[in-house]
Amino acid sequence: MNNKVTLVIGGCRSGKSSHALYLANQITGKRKIFMATSVPTDNEMEDRVVKHQKERGGEWLTDEVPVDIPSRITQISQSADVILVDCLTLWVSNLMFNNFDEDGILKMVKKLQNALTDAESHLFLVSNEVGTGIVPENALARKFRDMAGMVNQKIAKTADRVIYMVAGIPMTIK
Repeated sequence: MNNKVTLVIGGCRSGKSSHALYLANQITGKRKIFMATSVPTDNEMEDRVVKHQKERGGEWLTDEVPVDIPSRITQISQSADVILVDCLTLWVSNLMFNNFDEDGILKMVKKLQNALTDAESHLFLVSNEVGTGIVPENALARKFRDMAGMVNQKIAKTADRVIYMVAGIPMTIK
């Protein structure tokens, strides 16, 4: 199996980002791009960003891409050895915040699938599994959960390898 595209998925604090970074660091090459989808809106999120930057170290270049991940992957995949996207769940949130409706999100996901298929570099994508908890009480939260689940399904189908993280333990499911 090629393993060019790997999706690392799991619940909050499951170790998915750390494991994706570990796997990405196994790829030889000097041009490593961390594609951050987070848009920090408070001190706690800013602290998380700083912690993740320290964890990655200086060999990773950070590229902040909250919305147009597909175009950016297409632009940089020829010159990068490895790209790590963290995370697709925040990407879905950003798309919704930027007034993408379901059709708009589906179009972006299709563009992402095409970018992943066409990319020349190794890609690691991180995403939260949000469908294993209780049903949210409000319509917006349910829509987010549904869209995140749909994105995870489509990217898992496109990925060469899917790893599910539970309590810091990786389980390869594809």
